[in-house]
Amino acid sequence: MIAEIIATGTELLLGETLNLSTRYLSEQMSSLGIEVHYQIAVDDDRERLRGVMAAACARSDLVFVTGGLGPTYDDLSREVAAEVVGTPLVFDSEQLRRIDGFFQGKSPSEGSDRQARFPEGSEVLENTVGTAPGIFVPGLQELTPETSAPGKPIIVLLPGPPLELASMFENQVVERLRAILGSRPRLLVRVLKVFGFQETELERMIEDEWGAWRVLDPAESLSCVLLDQHTYLELRLCVRGLIEEEARALLERADAFWSGRLGRRVFARDEQSHAGVAVELLRERGLTLATAESCTGGLLGGRVTDVSGSSAVYQGGVVSYSNQAKMSLLGVAEESLQRFGAVSEVVAREMARGARKALGSDLALATTGVAGPDGGTAEKPVGLVFIALADAKGEKTLCKEFQGDRDSVRNMAVEAALDLLKQYLDGDGVCSN
Repeated sequence: MIAEIIATGTELLLGETLNLSTRYLSEQMSSLGIEVHYQIAVDDDRERLRGVMAAACARSDLVFVTGGLGPTYDDLSREVAAEVVGTPLVFDSEQLRRIDGFFQGKSPSEGSDRQARFPEGSEVLENTVGTAPGIFVPGLQELTPETSAPGKPIIVLLPGPPLELASMFENQVVERLRAILGSRPRLLVRVLKVFGFQETELERMIEDEWGAWRVLDPAESLSCVLLDQHTYLELRLCVRGLIEEEARALLERADAFWSGRLGRRVFARDEQSHAGVAVELLRERGLTLATAESCTGGLLGGRVTDVSGSSAVYQGGVVSYSNQAKMSLLGVAEESLQRFGAVSEVVAREMARGARKALGSDLALATTGVAGPDGGTAEKPVGLVFIALADAKGEKTLCKEFQGDRDSVRNMAVEAALDLLKQYLDGDGVCSN
């Protein structure tokens, strides 16, 4: 099933409003195994919206339209949808009462009656958190691998505000779509998240191994898509044209094959994150963590505490930006700072050791570096970062030189620190002086 998403609203094109609804719907389509081929934003112009919607109905099986369901003259989605499918708008007095009741004694909007009009034959989607009802226009009666865009697609009109849209989709749309999909072939995706490869390196490795994979998949049901997420790479394994049970079995074989080639550079799958995997490993091993940060300024600790349940393993962190803070809070030796500088392996080790002692944790991660854009020298250029992991026996360090702006350097340092921790927890388990 091919889907298309049309986001309406002049404010989207002016940059005044972030288009969160399109991203949300795309994620939901992926989870359902529905392919999104087009995403379009269009302003509040009747003719342009009609053209976009008509084109979508001619080439897609499922068309989402977000926004344009309010009470004002520029809320055009329901009227244009009715024109495109060739049906009149029908007034629903019960929906008008519900809309008016939403205001609880206050005067409803003058355009409430506009919101109570729906294309004939459509289904009303109740809005439990706002006034504008959604609309489900059934159209696709049968779908086979040979049939796509039969000229009468399903059209789903949803409110623009993300909270209203998500509530309506999850409570009233998703089950309708699952019923339509049934056991038909669909797109299934497994995402392998990879750290420590350059994009060209991973691409070359995939090309070298592709022949061996085809022996296991002679029907060529699986394809690979490589995406650069800046701090890591995603290898997306995509299966099309199989029923769900067969597709999932093929994905498991593909996961085993490519994970075997990539080894421990695969740090997570699908919705997992580096921090989430590290927190889970800490929980499994009954270990606690502390952080000591200079160049990352609390970003590492923040990434850990983004994970639900991290309080069970994370003791806390010290942001020791100045040399004085490094000495007074973490016990870094003044001699080390004078001799080696704040950006050095020695100071990173002492920071990690001090954080572990100060916060009473089993493990501690420390970061110190030159995030830029100023402060770099020939000996210590912008992007140079030292990372240390301390346990009861000693410390293990990394020296990295990252490229990019300040945000890039800081985010790469966080990912590298989390990867160092994951490798330790995932079987390395060795720190030494």
